Amino acid sequence: MNDWKLGNVIWTMDRGMTSEENRRNLQRAGGQYILGEKLRGTNINEEALNRGGRFKVIRENLHIKEVFVGEGSGRRRFVIAYNPEQAEHDKHIRKKNLERINAELEALSKRSGKAFLKTKYALLAHKSMGRYLKELKSGKLKVDKAKIKRAEKLDGKYLLSTSDKSLSVEDIALGYKQLMEVERAFRTLKSTLSLRPVYHTKDERIRSHVMLCWLALLLVRVAELETGMTWPKIRAELERLHLGKFLHKDCHILQSTEMTNIQRKILKKLKIPLPQKIKSIKSTP
Repeated sequence: MNDWKLGNVIWTMDRGMTSEENRRNLQRAGGQYILGEKLRGTNINEEALNRGGRFKVIRENLHIKEVFVGEGSGRRRFVIAYNPEQAEHDKHIRKKNLERINAELEALSKRSGKAFLKTKYALLAHKSMGRYLKELKSGKLKVDKAKIKRAEKLDGKYLLSTSDKSLSVEDIALGYKQLMEVERAFRTLKSTLSLRPVYHTKDERIRSHVMLCWLALLLVRVAELETGMTWPKIRAELERLHLGKFLHKDCHILQSTEMTNIQRKILKKLKIPLPQKIKSIKSTP
């Protein structure tokens, strides 16, 4: 990095790099850092999340708040970011998990012996369901309402820390958001666009496969930037647009479904011509 003669380097890392040793190493290498922090499990992070203050709205889906924790040389700067859309998503996911937990607990109550123990420990160890459960002295499992309330307070939030005192709160939040966008792009490549697994064996076919996935990702990002919407939202809206075939005794008619205002805006921003209401009318032979 020194050979590139960069004036200022800011390392942007996710929650896997938040140990004290890693933070020291990042600063020793030169520059400052922006780190995503874990929401649970550390006292200083929980203290930061519990600090009062109003959120400042940067964008519709990004509200931020700056807090400081500690004194003297141990004082750390945090930014709490809140996304209302993500909060609704988190709430929905938790509701689904609780419905599943209740169904599993009902099934568990009908078991005994080894089957009961095996199922119980599997539930406690489950990544999504185990966090909302507690074991009673009797050995039975019960939904922990206190854990649910703590989880509700974290809906839509993520916590950032930085060593740079000159960066604005907006730059910290948007800088980390760029990292999230890069990671989301890789997830889109691997899942939505099926970059892997690769079933080709010839080099030129593998290169073509990767190139097509990359071009598809480019189109996804262009669509998102032009419309200001996420790709899942764009796709969900446009998937509702259909071409129907209607049969009459005298003719066959191909007709598009009635377009919504959102669909019109998406196509207009992407400079795609609106589909004709009636695509064709053909006489029945």
